[in-house]
Amino acid sequence: MQDPIRRLDALNYYTATRKYDDSYPRLTQDLDADVVVIGGGFSGINTALELAEHGITNIVVLEGRHLGYGGTGRNGGQVMAGIGHDINLVARHVGPEGMKSLFQIASLGAGILRGRAEKYGIDADVHRGYGYLATNARQERTLRAWQDEFREAEPDEDIELLTGPAVKDVIGSGAYCAVLKHMGGGHVHSLNLLLGEARALTGYGARIFENSEVIEVEYGDRIRVRTGSGSVTASKLLWACDSFLRRLEPSIHAKTINTYSFQIATDPLPDELVARISPIRGAYSDIAPVINYFRVTAENRLLFGSATRFVEYFPRDYAAWTRALMLQIFPYLRDTGIAFAWGGPMACSANLFPQIGTLEGRPNAFFVQGYSGFGVTPSHIVCKILAEGMSEGSARYDLMSSIPHMRILGRDRLRPAVMSAAKTWHQITGYFHGR
Repeated sequence: MQDPIRRLDALNYYTATRKYDDSYPRLTQDLDADVVVIGGGFSGINTALELAEHGITNIVVLEGRHLGYGGTGRNGGQVMAGIGHDINLVARHVGPEGMKSLFQIASLGAGILRGRAEKYGIDADVHRGYGYLATNARQERTLRAWQDEFREAEPDEDIELLTGPAVKDVIGSGAYCAVLKHMGGGHVHSLNLLLGEARALTGYGARIFENSEVIEVEYGDRIRVRTGSGSVTASKLLWACDSFLRRLEPSIHAKTINTYSFQIATDPLPDELVARISPIRGAYSDIAPVINYFRVTAENRLLFGSATRFVEYFPRDYAAWTRALMLQIFPYLRDTGIAFAWGGPMACSANLFPQIGTLEGRPNAFFVQGYSGFGVTPSHIVCKILAEGMSEGSARYDLMSSIPHMRILGRDRLRPAVMSAAKTWHQITGYFHGR
């Protein structure tokens, strides 16, 4: 069977509509740096940019393929509230005061993302407006609770629960009984945002190298990272590979497991149809355990994505598979053509919460991973906190890095079985918790 990654490597919406033509050389020399970052997605670039903004500029970023090759260039572009799928899953590890801090942290992401685009003049199609969607009474009760939580965290935002006929004031579908409108959320062209952030990073003097796959890391007071044609020796290292780590660092590889998501983008739609689909011109997701998510792009395309519900498998025709889900929500798009179909792996942690910290016994080797398919906004929060830990330290970093990370047995050999069991359990518990 063909490698799933190769099947997913076709041209996608993001690469077809990128606005930045910047490219970076391959590493062909031996360099010294204060910090070396492995991974050129949101995590690697944002952490490096946070460090650079605080005066640490002798940074080298190594990307095995091209910037945004991983999840940053394969996602839905959703700018959502929060930091993990269910923040309460880590409550027993952080206590009541820790939970208060996490709730405060969780509301920062959209503001950080929009502020970065504005500060550096990044053309990334940043739009406001989000709709969290309920299909039944249990989920509607969940949205009512979220409305109170969101309003407490962001009292100045336009946040409103709509039910019955008013739902169609936010989303043009009969599939939902309630929608929580949150105008503080929204969507973004994630690849253009990343490329703009990378350009800002190089403006501080940091160096980026593409097509520079890491083949060996030698730990010590000074860490040496070797590629096929060069090396970087640095005081600190950051692993920021997420679902593309591929066993390079076994100690963190074992703490996530990959699943796959799939996306499509339609042909451009007429303005009147876009207004019917998305009256607020926003982004949307339901609150099922495995979500459908969608938005209208700047070019009037509907971008729609999801993942398999119970059984972990790779659809033979993932364009047709994803289109069928789209038509359940928008049956009036049955004659609309599909222009792009793509997907990719997502690194999931056992508690569906992002992981940061240092490798055991290696205080100068940091890592970030495990966004569990929820990374566009949280990466901008998490990497700000991670940069604090990599520089002067902070209570926020101490809190987030103290959350234990469970090893996932069978994450490679038994991956489909483990993921199928996890998804089934997630669906069952989600049913009883209104998710």
